Amino acid sequence: MVDLFIDRILVKNNREQDELDTEREIITRLQNRILMLFFASAACQSCQQFAPTLSDFFKRLTDEFYVDRSAQLVLLYVSLDQSEEQQESFLKQLPKRSLFLAYEDPYRRELEAMFNVEELPTVTVLRPDSSILASNAVEEIICLGPDCYRNWQEAAELIDRNFMINEDFGQKPMCSLSEPVRRLKYKVEGEKRKKKKKEKEKGRGGEAGGKVGINEGGSPF
Repeated sequence: MVDLFIDRILVKNNREQDELDTEREIITRLQNRILMLFFASAACQSCQQFAPTLSDFFKRLTDEFYVDRSAQLVLLYVSLDQSEEQQESFLKQLPKRSLFLAYEDPYRRELEAMFNVEELPTVTVLRPDSSILASNAVEEIICLGPDCYRNWQEAAELIDRNFMINEDFGQKPMCSLSEPVRRLKYKVEGEKRKKKKKEKEKGRGGEAGGKVGINEGGSPF
């Protein structure tokens, strides 16, 4: 994931709009984390309606009020706004811990094409290696809330045993019955990779075994 932004300037969504413009800063902020690319526009009514849900979702996973330790999660707003004023307006609805690309950065449109964004809002979830974990997680976020992150964390093979949602806050979403299905969906690629690896190792073992024979004296040659 770091490679996607190593030569870019990422901006913090705080009052000063501090920039992350050095390789070290970007690596520190993005390495070994799950990245949510939020494609949206202030002119999109559905985006306006979804923004508070996404903001609350992200806060529950990264704000110390809700968790003992912040999740390994990054939210990056990729603006598809028609003007910088629209972008600035929309950013006010997003968490201060989120990041965004400057309006004048053409990379916004490159990312839109790269991840085949066809509708707004879209939340593309990426593993630390930049592979796609979910092409659009909007409905999942609405349905499962913070439980999504546990699925993503497992599928991305992140190890963070210290992360824990505050058990005293709220109840599980009604849609949680779909969680096993979603977990299965995320594990498919991982299981295929493991299967191929085992078959490859088995094949190597067979090759090694085929080179061993027995001579007339009964000893291996």
